[in-house]
Amino acid sequence: MNKILVSIYVPALEENYDFWIPINKKIYKIILLLIKIINESSGDYYRPTTMPLLYDKLTAKPYDINMTVKDNQIGNGTEMILI
Repeated sequence: MNKILVSIYVPALEENYDFWIPINKKIYKIILLLIKIINESSGDYYRPTTMPLLYDKLTAKPYDINMTVKDNQIGNGTEMILI
């Protein structure tokens, strides 16, 4: 399978989102896509001034933005925080 389902919490909006993300894309590209999708779905409310990071919700460790989703060992059902 080339995509996995993840849950992402965005504290700035106090909202949870579920996304299918490709496993072979680098994290920084995933973040850029998430910003665009979340901004559109929030009525143009989500506009971060700096590049946010993705964190593992359980360990609070940031994912390496230069590695792929697969290389960061992100799997189906992973819960993340976008800050």
